[in-house]
Formats: sequence, structure tokens, C-alpha cells
Amino acid sequence: MIKRSFLSKDDRARLTSIARDGLEEHRVARRANAILLLDRGWGCEKVSDALLLDDDTIRSWFKMYREGGVDALETFDFAGGHRALNAEQLASLKAWATATLPASTHVVGHHIETTFGVSYTRSGLVKLMAALDFVWRKPELVPSHLDLAAQKAFVDQHEKLRNGLGADEAIVYGDAVHPTHQTRPAGVWMPRGADIAVPAASGRDRMNIHGVIDLETGATRMKEVLSVDADSTIALLASIEAAYSTMHRIHVYLDNARYHHARAVQEWMKQPGRRIVLHFIPTYCPHLNPIERLWGVMHENVTHNRYYTTFKAFADAVLTFLTQTVPKHFDRFSSRITDNFRVRDPQELRVLAS
Repeated sequence: MIKRSFLSKDDRARLTSIARDGLEEHRVARRANAILLLDRGWGCEKVSDALLLDDDTIRSWFKMYREGGVDALETFDFAGGHRALNAEQLASLKAWATATLPASTHVVGHHIETTFGVSYTRSGLVKLMAALDFVWRKPELVPSHLDLAAQKAFVDQHEKLRNGLGADEAIVYGDAVHPTHQTRPAGVWMPRGADIAVPAASGRDRMNIHGVIDLETGATRMKEVLSVDADSTIALLASIEAAYSTMHRIHVYLDNARYHHARAVQEWMKQPGRRIVLHFIPTYCPHLNPIERLWGVMHENVTHNRYYTTFKAFADAVLTFLTQTVPKHFDRFSSRITDNFRVRDPQELRVLAS
């Protein structure tokens, strides 16, 4: 229980001046308001309701005033370093952040203020978390069924094949993608306070593309089809054989979609003169297929913050990028579209519970 009229005459006058000064920093003015209301006999809950805060914040501000006076209420860590917290507090903050994985600097700042009575600017919080060796990053989406042994076996087989590849052999990686005629908003650096928008494409038409990429040359084979199925798979494989007419053997890596295993595809593969060898990526392992990275690069360059008035314009942009831009300028994308595989061990992942 905080007794009313705890302020001295001078402190009350100083805080009143701060609260009434329209040029005073908003955060300082709110603290002054809170202390003045407590001095009038308001409880922490009533003050927090009036200022749209929580009562723990009000209590922390009262503690700051009691220990450091009005000067403490006006003090912020504008430098952005971690000098305001001692070693024990930093260790406590790091343990809390590791356990809770806060979603924003606002959450971190609130925790610091209510726990330690110290306030940071946003830039200060960013620097503080970096000093504690934290980065802000979205969790990865990980399939619920990851087979570690299957991943390792696949990577070993792939490395052995690639390292022993003959001069008359090639490797390509295939998959299907279904871009939809919609604008995809993506983050950009913009002036603070600016209102930036991108027109929304309301179309629901989508493309069906079955394709492969050769990581050695950047060459692609992309077929736009009515539907991705056994027939489109056969058509794609036939086009690969035609494109690699001088190769004795073409290794094609595919995922385990049903149409890749269809009986019609198997029958086509049994025909005399076939030069394609199919290899299948382990189930639930799109991270082991380099063409998945191509799809991501395509969206960054074609659909993010891009508006197309017609579906035709959208489809032309997608196909131009996949069939012309990537092969001609693969040096720009080769560091992103690679077979530098990373095995994901479920035991080494911290999976967030719902």
C-alpha cells in the first residue's frame, strides 16, 4: 500500500511541471503523471487503468522514484549499451529470454523495466540483445516426421554420385510450383512514419509449373501445364533427355509426390533407350532439394511487393525469370541455390509447444 502525499513540495512542483510541459518526452511525462496520481492516493491498479499500462510498470516507476528521486524517472539508457544492468541482472535477463523467447523488443523492454526498474530505448534493446548473443529470427517450419538416418544416407549417396560424376553425366533437381496471381507484401527499409503500400491483386488464378534446374550451369527446364501429374512428369523427363542429347546418363532428383511414382512414369522409364535415372529425396525433406531454394528466389524477385494487372503479365514474369533470367545470370543466384545440404536432427531442435 502506497501512502498518499509522499512527495515533497519541491518534487511535486517539479513533476507537475514535467507532466504539463508539452515539449517534455512522452515517456518521462507518463512517469511524472503516474507518481503524481499515486501521491493523490490512487492505487497502482487505478493508475495503470488510467494510463493504459499494467500495475507492475507503475510499481517499478514508484520504486525508481523512491530509490533515485525525480532524476531517476528522467533517466534512460540512450547509449544502447548494457551498462545499466549489472552482471547478475544480465545473466538473469539472458536466462529469461532463453526460456521465453520474447517476440519483440517491447516485451524485452517491459520485462527489464518491471524486473530491474531500468528503461531502454528500442535501439538500446536491440544492442543489448545482440550483446547477449541473441538474434531476431523466425523459427523454421520443421516437419513432424524427420528421419535422421534417411537424411544422412541421402546426403552420402548424393556426395558420392556428384564426386564420381562422369563427363557424359549430368544431375538436375526437379519439383513443381504453383504461383498464384496475388501480391505478396514483403518487408523493406522505409523512412520512419512513412505510409508505404502496394496494390493488392485479387486474382486467384494460379500457374502449374513442373521443372528442373542444373546447378552446374544454371540451366532450367520449365513446363507450364494444366495440372501436375504423371503426364506432366513424363513430358518433363522427355524434355530433359532432349536437352541433354549428348549425355549418356542424366540423374534426376525428385520428391516423393505420388505422380513421380505413378505407374505410367515407371512404364515410361522401362522403355528402351532411356538415359534418365531417378533418385528420390527422403520424405518430409524439402530442404534436401535445391530447386526449393529456386522457388524462394523466384518469389523474392517476381512476386514480393510486385503488382501485375493481369494474370498473363504475372505468368510471363514468372516464366521469364525461371527460363531466362536464372540461366543467363546464374552467377547472381548460385550462392543461394545450392546443394549445400544441412541434415536436420530432430534431437537438436528446440520445438516450440503450442
